[in-house]
Amino acid sequence: MIELTRLNGNRLAVNGDLIQFAEAAPDTLLTMVTGEKMLVAESVTEVSERMLAFRARTIAEAGRMQTEGFAVGAALRAVVSKNARAEAMEHAYDPDADDESAGLARRRRRAAR
Repeated sequence: MIELTRLNGNRLAVNGDLIQFAEAAPDTLLTMVTGEKMLVAESVTEVSERMLAFRARTIAEAGRMQTEGFAVGAALRAVVSKNARAEAMEHAYDPDADDESAGLARRRRRAAR
């Protein structure tokens, strides 16, 4: 959002992505993609500069979040990996369990005869 001023002095925030075009005639007339028109006190140049500054801040913030996201993601992957290894060790091969399973299977086969 960019902050602009109506001709009556009231401040407003406008979604810069919804501005279709701006005309200087002698005040700045913004035409929104919805067809709505509004007069603002700032010049066309000032509106453009504010839109560029807003986009630059948005891109910078997205980059910061992505960088932090990678750090958080790497830490999360390390924790998940550690937990997965611990769980795998819990379910590691147990020869006694296999002997019990084999014995149970033999008993079932004998009972089925």
